[in-house]
Amino acid sequence: MLFFSFFKTLTQTTVTVELKNDISIRGTLKSVDQYLNIKLDDIIVLDEVKYPHLSSVKNIFIRGSVVRYVHLPVDKVDRGLLEDATRREAANAHAQAQRKG
Repeated sequence: MLFFSFFKTLTQTTVTVELKNDISIRGTLKSVDQYLNIKLDDIIVLDEVKYPHLSSVKNIFIRGSVVRYVHLPVDKVDRGLLEDATRREAANAHAQAQRKG
């Protein structure tokens, strides 16, 4: 849930999504769900010569399971806050595991 919450804070931000089939798409992040499915508006395909069939597409829904990387603007990522949240989530998971077993 950590990354879902994090990506929700980045809506209306321009991001680049690299897919597992090597297509890279840049667009405005409109929405993301708990499966990390992504909706982008105003997209451009970074290698349009290689993928001309995508040149007329302006909005796209990307299934989370086909995403390799999401490139984010550096100024939009608060590393300290993200690292603290990751530590808290790991500590909570560890505490729950100890209670169960």
